[in-house]
Amino acid sequence: MIVVTTPTGAIGSKVVRNLLERDAKVRVIVRDPAKLAESVRDRVEVVPGSHGDADVVNTAFAGAEAVFWLAPPNLHADSLASFYADFARPAAAAFARHGVGRVVGVSALGRGTPVADRAGFVTAALGMDDVIAASGVNFRSLALPGFMDNVLRDLDEIVDHGVYRTPLRPDLKLPHCCTGDIAGVATRLLLDDTWTGQDHVAVLGPEDVSSNDMAAIMGDVLGRPVRCEHTPPEAFLAGLKASGMSEAVVHGFYDMMTAKNSGLDQGEPRTPESSSPTSFRQWCEDVLKPAAAAR
Repeated sequence: MIVVTTPTGAIGSKVVRNLLERDAKVRVIVRDPAKLAESVRDRVEVVPGSHGDADVVNTAFAGAEAVFWLAPPNLHADSLASFYADFARPAAAAFARHGVGRVVGVSALGRGTPVADRAGFVTAALGMDDVIAASGVNFRSLALPGFMDNVLRDLDEIVDHGVYRTPLRPDLKLPHCCTGDIAGVATRLLLDDTWTGQDHVAVLGPEDVSSNDMAAIMGDVLGRPVRCEHTPPEAFLAGLKASGMSEAVVHGFYDMMTAKNSGLDQGEPRTPESSSPTSFRQWCEDVLKPAAAAR
């Protein structure tokens, strides 16, 4: 039995699909079971509720061999560090109580870099990893860079105005990965019962690309000019403050992007194992172009 949290999310839904394609036994934790596709709902065990709730995770993890862990965002949290750590504590206790064999968790690049302790959401995610690791469970933390899929948030601006705005330095080459490749790595680890201990697994995409590179690739694929426009730190912070998010979340985003500009995502050596297959150009062909056409 493999338990999947966030089964309707961008990564979790793909993990569920991958596992079902391999005829795995799957149990999901979901706040609203009605959001599950009917084809999925009929093939999985469903535990309603939040995976931050002790009663829910104790029900869900009983008899589980493996768990896919992803903490949902809370855009109104008073403290990111406290939210992520406190959210994971009931699960960490349940991993130990029920003898869960292995846990694969979604996290971030940056551990061991000089800016890891002041990187907002990333610092909080790494603290959550520590809470899980302290349970003693066999654990693989997926160390992830920025997601290619996040570009879709700016689809209207890209298509209608030919502008890709980012607080990252436009010429800074960084790793990027797509949610499909993340789900693929998670699925492999969930199904593989030969690994033990605690470590991280990086998913870096096949190459580092800059925001300028990404704009040029988007332009090529979409058949229209797209330019990168840098958002200065002051304007980025002002935009975040106008969003209605809590002060802690605003600074969590701001500090994370500031840290990325200062090397947060550049501390992980690129290896054949960490280089996931989907390039940004391929992602644009497979995802961005159809999304633009469907608007």
